[in-house]
Amino acid sequence: MQTPSKLNASVLAAGLVLAFAATGCRTVNGVVNGPTDPGVRAGAAGAGGPLNHLTSDESAFFQDGSTRFGEVEVVAGGANNGLGPRFNSNQCFSCHSQPAMGGTSPAQNPLPAVAALSGAKNIVPWFIAPNGPVREARFKKSPDGTNDGEVHNLFVITGRTDAPGCNIAQPDFTPAGNPVTGQGGNPNIIFRIPTPVFGAGLIEAIPDSAILANFHANAATKAAEGISGHPNAFLSGNANISANDGTITRFGWKAQNKSLLVFAGEAYNVEMGISNQMFPQERDETPGCLLVPTPNDTVNFTTTSTGAVNPAVLSDIEAFADFMRMLAPPAPAPDTPSTTNGRAAFISIGCSHCHNPSFTTGAMIASGSSTSPSAALSNQPVNLWSDLLVHHMGKGLADGITQGSAGPDEFRTAPLWGVGQRVFFLHDGRTSNLVEAIHDHKSPGSEANKIVDRFNALSTQDQQDIINFLRSL
Repeated sequence: MQTPSKLNASVLAAGLVLAFAATGCRTVNGVVNGPTDPGVRAGAAGAGGPLNHLTSDESAFFQDGSTRFGEVEVVAGGANNGLGPRFNSNQCFSCHSQPAMGGTSPAQNPLPAVAALSGAKNIVPWFIAPNGPVREARFKKSPDGTNDGEVHNLFVITGRTDAPGCNIAQPDFTPAGNPVTGQGGNPNIIFRIPTPVFGAGLIEAIPDSAILANFHANAATKAAEGISGHPNAFLSGNANISANDGTITRFGWKAQNKSLLVFAGEAYNVEMGISNQMFPQERDETPGCLLVPTPNDTVNFTTTSTGAVNPAVLSDIEAFADFMRMLAPPAPAPDTPSTTNGRAAFISIGCSHCHNPSFTTGAMIASGSSTSPSAALSNQPVNLWSDLLVHHMGKGLADGITQGSAGPDEFRTAPLWGVGQRVFFLHDGRTSNLVEAIHDHKSPGSEANKIVDRFNALSTQDQQDIINFLRSL
């Protein structure tokens, strides 16, 4: 991988100085007076393995999904065909690898290497830095001025040895801004970084009734803090409701996806350009660029010629969903006096109104059998530190994109389990510093404004304990 350039390092340093100034932290002789983020927690990942109590069948399907999650896709002529015509990367693992398979963006960005594979001549966009996060790009407006909001893929298959005859161009992402933070460039572009999928099956198994009960709990207190919304509202509510069946959606930065199967199908098509039986059409149907049958990913019929049995029959998106469904949540570090005090302070200042500590999954959750509930998924604690609802985060974090019932400044409360080993924070990866991420929650229109004020009013030690607590998760 490439090493960060001196230019990128200086830009990042300048950005950090400005960020500290914006948060009100004072510096004396270069030393910051205030809480500091100790950085990614050292030690074992504590993530990436299966849930406890899986049956032998569940384990087999988990392992099959894990293998496919790491497979590299090509355009044609290989074992895994269908890449492109437009894509962001060529495997699930490249975007979901920190601190283990199923996580989020790694410290060393894999996308510069992906851009040039198999002879491709892609230009690496300005916001994909070797020491920055994996990012996808969405355009707020189309060239004709209408609302866009769609992902515009970073790379194309033009020039690849396995894509003869395809000739399409990359989008224009200029003008450039800060390559590490992604700030200050083309104002029509917003970014998203990968969400980790640890414990995703437990999240999927939380009943809607539990989410709504938590929403209604302490309603008066939340209202006094400026935390508002209505579960049944369509464009400005606190719950993201599926337009298909009216149930609560819960995956993605804006809680826009209902299930792990939808999440997998969309990502396969949007991020890798691989059409599937959930999203069967190619996103770019330029003649000469469709080199294999569509959908690219299908159920594998069991026949005497293929010999496909058991997990091999599944399509890739079903296997991905199985892997995520049975992926264990990240394990927190052991408590210390600082993290214990930090947890109590985090709750006392009101952070837990949105970052709800825990839910419990439904009593009878099926995985591979509709008659025998899964012991691994049923009646299990889900210590995710999120209410799974969408909230107004204000002008400072607004991305101008509406997805489902989540409006231009609304985002799902990010689950905090595993945050101790994350490198990049917020929806666009603009910072690697948890103190900055907390302060970025405050801006005009944000439901978190009073909570951030309370954080700022704490002693430096209590603030530090909160940061230490978060890094222990």
